[in-house]
Order: sequence, then C-alpha cells, then structure tokens
Amino acid sequence: MPERSQTVACRKSIVDTRTVATLKEHAKQIYLRTLEAARLDTHLAEQVRWADGILQVGEHSFPLELYRRAVIIALGKAAVPMAVYSADLLRGYLPFTGLVLAPENSGAPAELTFLRGSHPFPDESSRRAAELALELAREADGETLVLWLISGGASAMMEMPLVPEISMDEMAAFHRMLVHSGLNIAEMNALRKHVSAVKGGRLAVAAANAATQVTLLVSDVPEGRPDVIASGPTIPDGSTITYCRVLLSRLKEPLPPAIAELFAGLELPETPKRNDPAFARAFYLEVLSSSTLCTEAAAIARDLGFEAVVDNGCDEWPYDKAAVYLLYKLARLRQPGKRIALISAGEVAVPVTGPAGNGGRNQHFALYAAQLIDGMANTAVLSAGSDGLDGNSLAAGAVADTATWEYAKDPAGALERFDSGTVFSLLGDAIFTGPTGNNLRDLRILLADD
Repeated sequence: MPERSQTVACRKSIVDTRTVATLKEHAKQIYLRTLEAARLDTHLAEQVRWADGILQVGEHSFPLELYRRAVIIALGKAAVPMAVYSADLLRGYLPFTGLVLAPENSGAPAELTFLRGSHPFPDESSRRAAELALELAREADGETLVLWLISGGASAMMEMPLVPEISMDEMAAFHRMLVHSGLNIAEMNALRKHVSAVKGGRLAVAAANAATQVTLLVSDVPEGRPDVIASGPTIPDGSTITYCRVLLSRLKEPLPPAIAELFAGLELPETPKRNDPAFARAFYLEVLSSSTLCTEAAAIARDLGFEAVVDNGCDEWPYDKAAVYLLYKLARLRQPGKRIALISAGEVAVPVTGPAGNGGRNQHFALYAAQLIDGMANTAVLSAGSDGLDGNSLAAGAVADTATWEYAKDPAGALERFDSGTVFSLLGDAIFTGPTGNNLRDLRILLADD
C-alpha cells in the first residue's frame, strides 16, 4: 500500500490523515471493547445464579429441593460457553446429563455428549442431534429441570423432517433455497418451523411430561423475536401455516416435492402456540441480544469523547441502502467542534450473484461505504460480526476511512466480485478476532470528527 502523506487532496475536501487514522483506531477500540463488555460468561453470571438453594434465572426462582436431576441441552454458536457455565453452576447441586451441539468442541463439559453441528445446511448429523435432543426431552419428568441453552446457528445444526416422506437431502435443499430466497431470517425460520419435528416449540412439547423447562437465549435476530432464534425449538411459535403459504407465493424456486406436498395438504399440523399445555412450566430469558451491543458500544464511545447515537432503523436492509441511510444520518448529526459516533446493530443483505471472492456482508458494507465517504471530511466506518467471522473469510469485518477507496486496489471490481476481504487484508484494515463464542448479530460504528 502506498504511504499516505499527512494530508491528501481530494475531490470534496482536504482529508487530515492523522485524524482519520485516529478515528479508525477509535472505531476498532469501540468494537473490541464492546465484545469484551458483551462477554457471555459475565452476563450469565449476572442473570443466572444460585442463592440459598434457589436457582435464580432473571426474575424466576427454582428451588433445588423440587428436582432430583437436570438435563442440559445447548445448541448453536454459543453452545459451548453456555454449557460450561451451566454445568459449573449445577455441579455439586444436581446430577445432570445432556447434549452440546456446536460448530467446534472448544471445551464442552465432559458430562455432556458433544456433537459437531452442520452449518449452514443440515445433514445426517443434524438428524442425529435432533433424535438425541428429543430422546433427552422425552425422558424428563416432574422432578427434572431442563435447561435449554439456545443461540444462533442451530437451525441447520439440529433438524428432522416433520414427516418420514421428507428426506434429509430434501431438507438440505429446502434450507439452501431459503438462504438464497431473499426472505429475511424471521420469514425463513417460519417456513423451517412448519416442516420440522424439532423447531417452532416442538422440542418443548416433547419435554412436556411435567418437567420444568428453562430456556436461556443468546439472540442473533431482530429484537423482540425470541421464537425466531434458532427457529424457536422451545418457544411458542408466532407464525402460522397461513402466513407460510403467503411466503411460499413469493419464492421463485420450486420447493422439493415432498415439502411442497406437505404445505399443500390439509393434514399439516400447526406449530404449538402460547396456550399449549407444554408451556405451562416453561420459562425463557434472553441473556444477550444486539441491544446489548448497542448499549455497550454507545457507552464506550462516550467514554472516548464522542456524542453517541443509536439507530437500528436499517436492520435487514440491502447493504447499499443501509450505507446511504446511516451516512446521511451521520451527516445530519455532524456539528463543528463535536465528535459523533453513530452505532447500529443488525444485519444487512448482500445478494451474491455468481462466484464470490473472499469476504462477507460486513466487509462488503464497509467497502461500499468507503466509496460514499471518499474524500469526505474526517469519517470512519466499521462493520464487523459479534461472532468474529464474516462470510467465507477469517476476518470479523473491516474498518474504512475517507482515503480507503483511493488507496484500495480495484475497489469497484472487488465489490462486483464480492472480494472485499482481499482489499481490506491488503490495506491492513481487516479486523481479526477469531471465533468469539458469542453471536449477537453485526455491529456498525460510524465516527465523525469536525
């Protein structure tokens, strides 16, 4: 990369490279400190604990004397740390067994069966995970405390067709079609729930033999939708068959034959709703969500001397519209002599057409934003995933400033090739954290110093 001079003459203004370099460092600092502040173990310890023989889960109390055993079933990208915390909490108080289903075994408790989860599409290992989860659930009785530990990514990791006529190959094809359908995550998961034996509250129904069920959630979906996280295996479902059929009318590709037949037939059962008896002794607590990211990032930005504003209004928008929206909001917030931080959480859509290079939605967003701020007065834009991974790259995301577009190698071509990761790696502006063991959606940080 060519060495930057102290100032760079640009079309729109004179960019102070020292200032924008500082802004980039501040953006990275806000992101990394936010990840630390949103640590799962810290928030679990605050919300799930023993007190005088009573397990306190948020506002709910569960006296130890009511139970003779516990079952821990942890699913998703944060399954291992959630299982470790819960096992440490129960050990010495209640005997327990269970299952951990995660992308990698980074130290799951020895008392629990570990299965490596398939992602992003289900396979036979997903069926095996579903069978074991159902078996554990059905064995629970009135003296069993069942802890469901659920985080994003488990929709593919655990799957079983609702009817035997549907093969796992068809389920994988169905998941693949949905990922490329243009539907948002809530819409995709509504369809997944209605053809699955374990989604949409059906795992809770399997454990309904008087067992006490507690679900702890780490949310990677829009706020207020716990039934969408991992397709809501233990949460009353808010979607309906009628809604699903409306969604199906928007699909451009045909459904796998057996799934199409199931949706077309009158015998398709509705998913369990809030009034189902299975939820009479079921409780849930959202331990972490994207609002945690926003709250922590805003506090850290203020600590660094910025006036912080949170705006999640572009969640699930196309990346280009989201970039324009946020940069326009930043422009309106700018005032002489003030340092502004605009914080936004959620996900943006980046439809991929043709072969993709290296990168993901965060780096693609950051590179597109770099084009919009090219030569603008002192501005930096960071976009990165809270799970530490972005698309098919090893980076969590990237940070851009007002000179990124000028110094990047063929940035316009990189956008067309979906190769933003290569651009930011060459510039030294890709952000690497490794897997964080958390999954709270993406964080965007836009900074301005006037």
